[in-house]
Amino acid sequence: MGSEEVEVKKEYSDDYWDLVIEPRSSLFQIDLKEIWKFRDLLRMFVKREIVQFYKQTILGPLWFFIQPLLTTIVYMIVFGQIAKLSTDGKPQILFYLSGVVLWNYFADVLNNTAATFRENAQLFGKVYFPRIIAPAAKAISNLLKLLIQLGLFFAIYIYMVVTGQFEFSISWTIFLLPFLILILFNLGMGLGMIVTSMTAKYKDLIFLITFGVQLLMYATPVIYSLETIRDTKFYTWIAYNPLSPVIEIFRNSLLGGNIDFAMLGYSLISSLVVFTLGLLIFNKTEKTFIDTV
Repeated sequence: MGSEEVEVKKEYSDDYWDLVIEPRSSLFQIDLKEIWKFRDLLRMFVKREIVQFYKQTILGPLWFFIQPLLTTIVYMIVFGQIAKLSTDGKPQILFYLSGVVLWNYFADVLNNTAATFRENAQLFGKVYFPRIIAPAAKAISNLLKLLIQLGLFFAIYIYMVVTGQFEFSISWTIFLLPFLILILFNLGMGLGMIVTSMTAKYKDLIFLITFGVQLLMYATPVIYSLETIRDTKFYTWIAYNPLSPVIEIFRNSLLGGNIDFAMLGYSLISSLVVFTLGLLIFNKTEKTFIDTV
């Protein structure tokens, strides 16, 4: 019996298994090597998110272009023609589209990440993989959408310059665009992970997200510039919204205007704090998520 016991222990030692799943001992423990091992799954999730966006639609991927254009046209009519909001002398279509493209990326990442636990509850309960892959796939798939819509923006920009409707005024600060996208990524995914962790236990909170995101848009200079509201009592609050410097710097880099590097640093630090906090809460929640639902 003793020899059989030794043989069983030797047969089922840790070296015997291809994968040993153990609970995280720390909230800060992130196994990047494991995430890299599941990169094919991440790629598959990204492809699924992209296909689902236009699946069973008539126009298909054209919606990547149609959606921001329709939104911009509505803003031009409502805020530009009816409300007469100033665009600081910049062409309305470029002014509004520059804000819409970046805002859409942030809002999509936040909304999609916020639904991670709710949409993947059955999958999480059946098979193991690093849970962070699910929200990461949503953020990466929306990054492709952002790049396509940025291409649309630059195409319109070049057309207006060539036809003489707008004077070329691109600043070297346009090379900060990758940092601006990183800030949007961190803020959207960080807030999304916080929300999805909260809605895992309190499901009715998900109904507040759509309203909250719409309200946040009006506290971000998407349809107006910070210069327009400088003399109002809301200026300080809106200026210290981490999203505000991102949109202002992108817009001013292309259409002309001042660049505040101090505020850019503030946005970057804020986004890293939000992302880290979201990751910690997400790691804590995923341990007990299946028991909660």
